[in-house]
Amino acid sequence: MKSSTQDQAEGKIHKVKGEIKEIAGKLSKNPKLELEGKDEKIEGKVQEKVGQIKKVFGK
Repeated sequence: MKSSTQDQAEGKIHKVKGEIKEIAGKLSKNPKLELEGKDEKIEGKVQEKVGQIKKVFGK
């Protein structure tokens, strides 16, 4: 099981990668890449929250 800090860090990385993909998709008028970026950004937010919850419960 991943530590809470690792989950939070990976979540932030996914959020940044998702933001970059989303912007790249908008600039290149590529809706598939833009959607992929939005999805990755949401996954990052979820993973970051999981890390925060683990931290609260001491896991």
